[in-house]
Amino acid sequence: MTLTLKIVIGSTRPGRKGPLVADWVAEQARAHGAFDVQVVDLADIDLPLLDEAEHPMKKAYAHDHTKTWSAIIDEADAVIFVSPEYDFFAPASLVNAVQTLMQEWRYKAAALVTYGGVSGGLRAAQVMRGLLGNVGVMAIPQGVMLPLFATHIQDDRFQPPAIAADSAGVMLGELAKWAGALKPIRG
Repeated sequence: MTLTLKIVIGSTRPGRKGPLVADWVAEQARAHGAFDVQVVDLADIDLPLLDEAEHPMKKAYAHDHTKTWSAIIDEADAVIFVSPEYDFFAPASLVNAVQTLMQEWRYKAAALVTYGGVSGGLRAAQVMRGLLGNVGVMAIPQGVMLPLFATHIQDDRFQPPAIAADSAGVMLGELAKWAGALKPIRG
């Protein structure tokens, strides 16, 4: 069974490096073989801050950007969020994207690939796991933290040490198990 995986670039900040990290994650996911992989850039969707009049539980969206985002997440079996750490937290763009929807998240598996300075985005991952649990996502504990990530960018390509690929393999294996187990529950 092939599972649909959406890799979400969580930062929309100009000059961000998330697309480079997401490309590396997509390579790892395609090589893993359990997933049909699509990279989704929140900057392309351009979600305003919570601009729907109705609560997301109603799924009565008025705006095309929300409908587009809803359709992307609806078709996913699993999601990997690629997130920097800003001020010891996940970016507001990513938090907003999660809070814009509700039903679409239920019974999906998710993992986090975070990047930053010395902590590698660990604190962003921790706050995101709490938020994801609150909207019905099974955020697996296995993830990839990429400390001092900028030192691994050469010629506009992210090339982390081999241990990062090892961690990604473990994460993808667990994500595939959870996504496969949760798929029948969504009906």
